[in-house]
This record gives sequence, structure tokens and C-alpha cells, in this order.
Amino acid sequence: MQPLQIQNSLTRKKEIFKALNSPHVGMYVCGPTVYSNVHLGNVRTFLSFDIIYRYLEFIGYQVRYVRNITDVGHLVGDADEGEDKIGKMARLQKLEPMEIVQKYTNDFHDVMRVFNILPPSIEPTATGHIIEQISAIEKILDNGYGYEVNGNVYFSVRKFSEDYSYGELSGRKIDELMSNSRALDGQSEKRDPIDFALWKKADETHLMRWPSPWGVGFPGWHLECSVMSTKYLGDRFDIHGGGMDLKFPHHECEIAQNVAANKTENPITYWIHGNMLTVNGRKMAKSEGNGFTPDELITGNHKLLERGYTPMTVRFFMMMGHYASTLDFSNDALIAAEKGLSKLTNAIEALERLEGTPETNPSVDVSALSQRCYDAMNDDFNTPILIATLFEGVKWINSAADGRFNLGTEQITDLKTLYSGFMKDVLGLESEGSESSNRGVEGSDDIASNLLDLLVELRSDAKENKDYAGADRIRNTLSDMGISIQDGKEGSSWSHE
Repeated sequence: MQPLQIQNSLTRKKEIFKALNSPHVGMYVCGPTVYSNVHLGNVRTFLSFDIIYRYLEFIGYQVRYVRNITDVGHLVGDADEGEDKIGKMARLQKLEPMEIVQKYTNDFHDVMRVFNILPPSIEPTATGHIIEQISAIEKILDNGYGYEVNGNVYFSVRKFSEDYSYGELSGRKIDELMSNSRALDGQSEKRDPIDFALWKKADETHLMRWPSPWGVGFPGWHLECSVMSTKYLGDRFDIHGGGMDLKFPHHECEIAQNVAANKTENPITYWIHGNMLTVNGRKMAKSEGNGFTPDELITGNHKLLERGYTPMTVRFFMMMGHYASTLDFSNDALIAAEKGLSKLTNAIEALERLEGTPETNPSVDVSALSQRCYDAMNDDFNTPILIATLFEGVKWINSAADGRFNLGTEQITDLKTLYSGFMKDVLGLESEGSESSNRGVEGSDDIASNLLDLLVELRSDAKENKDYAGADRIRNTLSDMGISIQDGKEGSSWSHE
């Protein structure tokens, strides 16, 4: 078996994964800023790391997975000036900031459950770690990499760069940052336009504020992740992840803060970044009018959707693209994912009904198939290749179900273990009942499912009575509805084509 390899954003190379303290693995992923409903871009990011978390556990690692909740310090426009996103929403809705935090944290958790995304080991909040953030700032100041001006504390990027490397993750250079930064005006207190805030003084209108050695204020956005990741995973840990949009400045600033506070070079071994979603080839954005909420995608209540799709269909669709690649949403792509998931689900159901023979089938090598599944995931968590490999085994299962050849009892047991492990434990695909496999039928529900079962039974009766014209009429009618009939040794069944 080839070893697990990860595409490391820091080195821009695919590297063999070596845990710092095997079998223990520390993984930190930047969580949501809870000021609005979670969007599909968030879902894809957290689903990608859900797969990584699941697979690491699947192959025997003990993962401490930390994913934070940002509930203070993230200013509008991701800048160092302006209004806190949560404070702004609280003001607009005339609520306390913590009411906003609770409302959208609940929404986030609800969405994660809908898509079967596992909760992390620890889910710390920024407001729950104000003391630790103040302590980290004091360390940065003591080590000479920060300065205070009128109750505001800033990180000195240029001073840090004299001793360490800044910009390795994003590939940005100090001179380039300077040329792309606005010139300092008379209003700014920063010594350098590329410096960033560690602590901001709160004026009377700011709703979220805490006492500190520099006066009443609130922490900068980047600081929380540095503090919470090292608190729960140590000064050095294995994996840090998040969306590609966070690579700069957020993750770059995290590295600098970790090093400046703890003087630990290379604090994170592997950086992993998920890519964005597009819709019909265009960036998903509110300004484009093409952004979906998870609820809209499931109900179909959106102008760009022909209908709704089940949560597991959406999950399966997202895994058909590699986490580091752009993924394009379209009705055709979602329909293809729905059909693919249905074929896999139907094959697994057929596998459960199979009865094997004492002799193994020499043309079926389950061990080799299993090896290719592991190889796919060991190649930087390549879910599209894993899914394609799983479809190879579907051919064997369907052939056995149709009576074209036999499978040995041991082969059937091994296939059940393989598909349960990779479909359920790794890919996190759970059964959605008849609604999942028969989603293509308009208004599919228990009644429709029972009617289809009855039609299949009537067709079987017609064949037994040699009424082949009647049997063909039923098959053709169902085919026009997008339903196919599979005939096997143990009877006939239907599925969405």
C-alpha cells in the first residue's frame, strides 16, 4: 500500500504524511464567522475536512480535530478598521451580539448535521479565549514584534521579517505588499501599512469589548486562530486547513503570530486549502445572483434550480470533485451525481441480498479493488478516483444479482466490508431511504414507491403468464418516467435511470 501523501500548500509539494506524535494527529480548521446563515462554500470546505478527518481515523490515527467559532473580531471587509460583522448584524436586528452568535451557530450546526458532517473534537469560541489572546499579545510585544499606539496593538511585519520569513504560505514578498498597500495617511497609527491589528481600541459604539492592559477593546481577527490552535494542539501540530480565500492574509498572519509569540519555527507541518464553488462557470456570489443556501438546494426554491436534491446527493456531488479543485454547480452535474449515487446505493442493497457459493469467482479480485480504494485516498484524499473505483465493483455486484455469474461467500463478505467502510465511514454517505434512490420521480414518497413496487410485481406476473406485450408495456412506461427495471435471480427491482 502506498503511504498517505498530502499536497502541502506551504511547500507546494505533495509530501508523505508523517504525524508528529503518531498515532495521534492534531488538525485545526478555521470555522465560520457566525453573523449570517451558512452558505454552500462553507459547506464544501467543512465537508472536505470531514472527509480528511474520517479517513485519518479510518486508517488508524487518533485525531484531535479543532474547528473554531469566530464570534468577535472579524471586521467588515476583513480589514483592521470598521465595524465587527457580528456587532453590525446585532445593531441592524436590534439584538444583543450573543443572540446573533447563538442564532447563527445553531444554524451552522443544523446544516452540518443535514449533510452528515461530523462535529469536531473541540469547538472553541473566540470570546471564550480573550484571556489567552491578551497573553499571546503580551508575548509578541515582549519578543519585540508588536507595538502599541493609543490603545491599539499592531504586529510589525517588517520587524518580524528581519528574523523570520513572512509570506512563505501565500508566496507574497514584503516589497510587493508595500507596493500594493495604500500610503499611510495622517489618520493611521500604523508604522507600516502592511502591519495588522492584534488588539483594537473599542469606541463607545462598539458593542463587543473587554478590558486589557491597553484599555477596553477587542482582539484582531487573525489572533484567535493562533491562540486556540496552539492551546489545544500545542506549539507544533500536524494539519491546518481552511478555504483557499483564507491563505492571505488570515493564515499568513497566523503563522507569523505563532512564531512571534512562541518562537517555534514551522509550527504547522501541513497546510491544506479547499477550493471554491462556481455556478455554471461563474463565481458563486450574492452580486451574481447565483448563490445557493443549503435549504434552497434541497427544496429547489431557487431560480437557477430545476428542482431540489437530497442532502446525500449534494454531498456525493461535492466529493466528485477533488477538494483542491474548483467545483462547478449545474443542474446537469447534480442530476448526474444523483444517478451515480442511486447506482451505488442500489448495488449495495443488491449486495445485501446476495447469497454466495462455496467457490470463489477467479475473475473477481476484491483485495485488489480494496487496494485501489486505499491508493486513491492515500493520494491526497482523491475522492473522485475513489468513487470511480467503487463503481468498478458495482459491475460485479450487478452481474451476480442478474445471475450472469456467481460470487463466493467470502467475496460477498469482503465486498460488504469494503463498501460499508468506504461509502459509510469514509465518504459519510448515509441511507436516505426510498427518497434517495428514487428522487427522479416527481413527488416521490412512500405511496409512489409502493405503486412502483406494484407495477414491477404486475410485470413479473405478466411474464409468468406469457403476456410479454403487457410486460413490455409496463417496462416502457416506467422507462419513459426515468425508471429502469433490473431482473435477477431473486426477482425484479426498479431504480432511477
